[in-house]
Amino acid sequence: MALFTKEPEKNPKIQPATSPQTSSISPAPASSYSPTTPPRANAPAPAEGRAYLDRGSKISGKISFEGPARIDGEVDGEINGKDSITIGESAVVTAHIRAASVSVAGKVSGDITASQRIDIRPSAKVSGNITAPVLSVQEGALFEGHCSMQPEGVREDRKVTVFPKEERAAQTERVAQVVAAGGQKQA
Repeated sequence: MALFTKEPEKNPKIQPATSPQTSSISPAPASSYSPTTPPRANAPAPAEGRAYLDRGSKISGKISFEGPARIDGEVDGEINGKDSITIGESAVVTAHIRAASVSVAGKVSGDITASQRIDIRPSAKVSGNITAPVLSVQEGALFEGHCSMQPEGVREDRKVTVFPKEERAAQTERVAQVVAAGGQKQA
């Protein structure tokens, strides 16, 4: 095999992938990566590198993703990702979700933690606590829970206390009485 000589081999057994010859069958453009070309750091992930859980799929347990992922099926458990996770419109997820960024268009019951951002689309129904430095809730989306837009480490230092509805109503009444009295406390 004459890989490094200038003369072509008379009976080649394997044709190089980048040969200048034209053929009637063109190779599928599956990936732009070749051993001589380093991968681009900011290039979008190719479609075949993306994990996908289609409609009709059901998973119970822990799922971990290295790259971007899209979920259109049902998941019950825990979802961890190092990249972005998209919850499609047909998805029904009952899980704790942790990833760099999370986009929700389906139904999620559980806490969502993102290190970069969370997007809640108009078709989404989210029930649970969310934590991310950037949050986008579009008009029409339903969100029920608590939100923290601080970095994750800062949030752990604080505790959130939720008062029962009756206690909040009584506290609001007391504040209204103080305001009505001209800002002075009543004894």
